Amino acid sequence: MKEKKIAFLFPGQGAQYPGMAKDFVENFAIARELLEEADDRLGRNLSDIVLKGPQEELTETRNSQTGIFVACMAIFKVLQHEFPHLKPAICAGLSLGEYTALSASSRLSFADCLELVQYRGQFMNDACETTKGSMAVILGLEATIVEQMVKEVGLPNDLWVANFNCPGQVVISGTARGIEAGSSAAKAKGAKRILPLQVHGAFHSGLMRSAEERLAEPVMHAPIQESPVALAMNVPGDFVETVAEIRQNLIRQVTHSVRWEQSVRKMAEKGVDLFVEVGCGKTLSGFNKRIGLQAPTISVESVSELENFSKEIG
Repeated sequence: MKEKKIAFLFPGQGAQYPGMAKDFVENFAIARELLEEADDRLGRNLSDIVLKGPQEELTETRNSQTGIFVACMAIFKVLQHEFPHLKPAICAGLSLGEYTALSASSRLSFADCLELVQYRGQFMNDACETTKGSMAVILGLEATIVEQMVKEVGLPNDLWVANFNCPGQVVISGTARGIEAGSSAAKAKGAKRILPLQVHGAFHSGLMRSAEERLAEPVMHAPIQESPVALAMNVPGDFVETVAEIRQNLIRQVTHSVRWEQSVRKMAEKGVDLFVEVGCGKTLSGFNKRIGLQAPTISVESVSELENFSKEIG
């Protein structure tokens, strides 16, 4: 019987909640030790915010990004420990999740990746404080219509397309003026709903330019290595081969659109047998359902889901 081709998917900012990975920390020493290592390296008690909250503190960009990364890596480390024969064929992550994918595919150690995520979270946090912005999800319009609509609105410094999540779900990002204009235009185009997102700022937009510029140096100096595990990335919405391309995409991702749906379709073309969403929430599983993949998607968010995971990987 041939080995299953498994793609591991990692969530992004917005998936956080107090208590994520808590039962893994309580049941597996390897997860507990990873959180302790994160606290030591960051020089602060991040694990307390991850496990207990409060939600407001966890939602701060500098906490949510490091928190989600650490929680997802803790769960992934447990999977590696409990299923030593397990070999990911592909790794990918939504926005921040791209960093978890880097570490899970052995391109960057947990410690080095944590440092990068800390920089990214802090720089984006600072950009949010400097330039106020927000995001909204548009439901029921095709991606091409939203792209055209953003051009027609004609506010290039106020409105951007941030995420292509799945069919009928595209996220816009920008200033209050831009989001208002984009929302009105989307309604006029026949959008079913426009929902504001509970985020700290206008991610994946030009308002993050200062964060992108500051992040360039740490990314260029990070000891990223090559790996046999395939990596699909957000900016091209496709697989990336070289370390140089990985660096460029990590930097550009801060201000560019996340082409998640396109990435998932490319993974499906590679003949993936099973998609596994690792970490907090089940957002990516929902996207996969909307994309209409042939291969199944399962989530591993709690210890109780390990049994199903074991059955699925065979």
